[in-house]
Amino acid sequence: MKICHLTSVHERYDIRIFLKQCRSLARAGHEVTLVVADGRGPETREGVRIVDAGRRAASRPQRMTQTTRRVEETARSTGADIYHLHDPELIPAGLRLKRDGAKIVFDSHEDYITDILTKPYLKFGSARAVSAAFGWFEKGALSRFDGVVSAYDAIADAYRARGIASRVINNYPIEEEIVPEGGRTIAPGFVCYTGAVTEIRGVPKLVDAMTLCRTPVKLLLVGPFTERRGQAMCEVSPGWSRVEAFGRLDRAAMRDQMARCVAGLVTFLPVANHVAAQPNKLFEYMAAGLAVIGSDFPLWKTIIEGEECGICVDPTDPRAIAAAIDALNADPERARRMGEAGRRAVVARYNWNAEAEKLVAFYEELAA
Repeated sequence: MKICHLTSVHERYDIRIFLKQCRSLARAGHEVTLVVADGRGPETREGVRIVDAGRRAASRPQRMTQTTRRVEETARSTGADIYHLHDPELIPAGLRLKRDGAKIVFDSHEDYITDILTKPYLKFGSARAVSAAFGWFEKGALSRFDGVVSAYDAIADAYRARGIASRVINNYPIEEEIVPEGGRTIAPGFVCYTGAVTEIRGVPKLVDAMTLCRTPVKLLLVGPFTERRGQAMCEVSPGWSRVEAFGRLDRAAMRDQMARCVAGLVTFLPVANHVAAQPNKLFEYMAAGLAVIGSDFPLWKTIIEGEECGICVDPTDPRAIAAAIDALNADPERARRMGEAGRRAVVARYNWNAEAEKLVAFYEELAA
């Protein structure tokens, strides 16, 4: 079976989620191609052929028109039997490919209807209108597709409530991302945040917290600023002097920075699309043997406190964040125990092996 995964948004440095899925399908004997739009040319990685549709357009309107068209044309040239879409911008392309006889799978990484309401470039009134319009369009389109995959339970539940069948394939770490037992020596001095640096993900609050920390500690920001407002809030904060910002790093370099740290931070702000989410970085920190400082959302507390792998805090309160950082920075042995508990939980429960079996079984159903 020939399978094509396609994305018009994610660049080469952050396609590991898709590579993980593609590799599992390739190992099951399928011919798999991943189409991206980042201008870095073709390559084969982890047994998966990557085809580049050219660098995506800079502006959002152009990305949603010109870039998606190029991605669709490139994907169509693979002659795949099944197309697996990773971005909502590609839903119209999926409809056209479906019309031409292909099978289509949509992979939802967010509950986009609620996510639209948080977009800083949309005013409140227009955000509600765009969200409602997208919900109407999405339901009509996805009901014509052959399958919908959700990244965690809350997304699938939201689809089912809207009459759209969906199955969950959790984005848990692969075996190579799990540090070996006893593989970390914990030394105080650094905590980290990895991923896109935005206001809604609570990063300005983290920077504000640094000036309140009483222990000698710095925050490592490993990821790009993706909005001007959030970047400005960080850079004018008094805590900015205790930040090292690296921008985008490849996976190996990111792991090197994480290895320096006593804890990983994931203090997203309490908006609807975050409260029920399972952020990738939570499990990445756990796989890396890092203690976690996370938002005190009920689901997150169930994981973080239930696995005894970190501390939950009010993500809107820099003092609470600073107190948690100080607690672990002053007690590296406690941080080590929490990191090891998180690593064991990933080995036992939150790993990709079972999810890969679910994904392959889903494709075999489609082929049948």
